[in-house]
Amino acid sequence: MSKKLKAAIIGSGNIGTDLMIKILRTSDHIEMGAMVGIDPNSDGLARASRMGVATTHEGVEGLAELPEFTDIDVIFDATSAGAHVHNQNFLLGKKPSLRFVDLTPAAIGPYCVPVVNLEQHLNETNVNMVTCGGQATIPMVAAVSRVAKVHYGEIIASISSKSAGPGTRANIDEFTETTSKAIEVIGGATKGKAIIILNPAEPPLMMRDTVYVLSELADQDQIAASVKEMAEAVQNYVPGYRLKQEVQFDVIDESNPVHVEGVGHMTGLKTSIFLEVEGAAHYLPSYAGNLDIMTSAALATAERIAQSLS
Repeated sequence: MSKKLKAAIIGSGNIGTDLMIKILRTSDHIEMGAMVGIDPNSDGLARASRMGVATTHEGVEGLAELPEFTDIDVIFDATSAGAHVHNQNFLLGKKPSLRFVDLTPAAIGPYCVPVVNLEQHLNETNVNMVTCGGQATIPMVAAVSRVAKVHYGEIIASISSKSAGPGTRANIDEFTETTSKAIEVIGGATKGKAIIILNPAEPPLMMRDTVYVLSELADQDQIAASVKEMAEAVQNYVPGYRLKQEVQFDVIDESNPVHVEGVGHMTGLKTSIFLEVEGAAHYLPSYAGNLDIMTSAALATAERIAQSLS
């Protein structure tokens, strides 16, 4: 039997509330200890209270004063990149043994995408879940990278504007920087680039992701098989994650090279991957797959950490 970790969630907005409901409904290894916010009228705090979870609207300072704080093992931070720095420093000063799963783009700890590199970071005190776009697309870059050397990886994440709350909008710059860097660090690309699009369409559209990878020439069937295998691995914790169509390939030769900003003209094999992420609708609409993949990845990470401590 693995050790069950008691968790506090900082951030009572969409992401924090969805994560809380996932823990309460589905987790065998994590249990809720407290929900932390700064708005006493937030729906997340109200729901937590109704579900029997201890709450505070006084931020991490209020969390430290709760009787439940003594038993907290892991902190999920669903606030903002800037706030996470303060939250970690303050809470570690109160309880140095805490583990952090960071859902902001702060990247204090190492980047973590469960299907790619979680096993390498089980002993870290702080792991960073990159971004929603990163969780969706970096596995695909890594899938190509394990078959052929990847020179360049570019991802375009399109999400419904209705699923982009204040926290997401405040972190747009960090989103592009963190995702681009993680494409290189985790995905294995020499150069990475990330673009996010907030789509105002009505009715709201599901999260769509496009991944372009330029690699050395390699067996296309091997790459396609690697991508499919990786997609199935992500589906183990994000059932709504799927390839929208067959992987597309283009050979880029010297007669028609691709120009990559900051790199120059490049040749090789261009792999195009098209994804859709449907949310589980635990708290948010199914079109909010961008939020669902973050909370699902964070929970999968914490559950694996709990198992490693058994």
